Amino acid sequence: MGADPRRLSAADAAAQIPAGWRVDGDVLRADYRTGSMVRGLAFVQAIVDAAEAAGHHPDLDFRYGTVGVALTTHDVGGLTELDVALARRIAELAPGYTNSTSA
Repeated sequence: MGADPRRLSAADAAAQIPAGWRVDGDVLRADYRTGSMVRGLAFVQAIVDAAEAAGHHPDLDFRYGTVGVALTTHDVGGLTELDVALARRIAELAPGYTNSTSA
């Protein structure tokens, strides 16, 4: 994949993440309200497709009406530009599948 991604402080990450996302220690988190299992599953698939394209994979919590997303870069033990970039991509995808986010 090339050079190691640049590690970010919590403050640097917080300044760059989309609305609805939060920094929780060394993890970026967002909870999306989908309103149904069908929309939630479609959103999970869209996230998986984006993650595969980026070569960076979130932890997902898929439940009725909500999808929770957690991002961290395990290789460096914290937050990196990869996490922020994938959070932004997920936030771009979300309006097609969700009602809102809750930070």
